[in-house]
Amino acid sequence: MALGATAGKALLGPSFRVTKDRGALLALPSEEHGTTDGRTESAPGLLVATIHPSAILRSEERETAYAGFLSDLRVAAGALD
Repeated sequence: MALGATAGKALLGPSFRVTKDRGALLALPSEEHGTTDGRTESAPGLLVATIHPSAILRSEERETAYAGFLSDLRVAAGALD
């Protein structure tokens, strides 16, 4: 989970927009990691981005914002199955 635009941009790059990409299962950019035996492995991953929880508190439409947040969490939970 990436909670908010700052987390999303840190993981996905500067073109990430939480308003456009939230609630979708996104592929993380592949990074190569060294192993203890000198090999290199690729570590792709999946990510679900959503609004930061504090955005719910600031929203004039709190119920709608909270419902969207819960929906995004359900997408992430479904990816774990």
